[in-house]
Amino acid sequence: MILLPSSVRVYVAVHPVNMHKSFEGLSNAVRSVIGQDPLSGHVFCFLNRRRTAVKLLVWTRGGFTIVYKKLERGRFTFVADVQAGATSVSIGADELALLLEGVDATGARRSPRWSRPTVVTM
Repeated sequence: MILLPSSVRVYVAVHPVNMHKSFEGLSNAVRSVIGQDPLSGHVFCFLNRRRTAVKLLVWTRGGFTIVYKKLERGRFTFVADVQAGATSVSIGADELALLLEGVDATGARRSPRWSRPTVVTM
């Protein structure tokens, strides 16, 4: 399980990426495909064409970290709605956990959660 603070966002590239890419190749894909800064500290997720392998790229204090996972059976799925023409999708840490475990949550319902109310100052 990966614990992420609420300030960290998770971006999933919609189109498959060559899994032979390493730190430089994936950071260039973050810039060109996802359109984000790879040094932002957010998590960037890339799937292969068959969706049997996933790579996560994140910048930490000392440099880039890559997490690579390959399923022996099945495929990775994510439930985020993909708009036409989108190159990436932002998902929550809970959806990332389901993705990494290979869980197909397309029929799952989400319970309402408490969130901090926004304070309006005048």
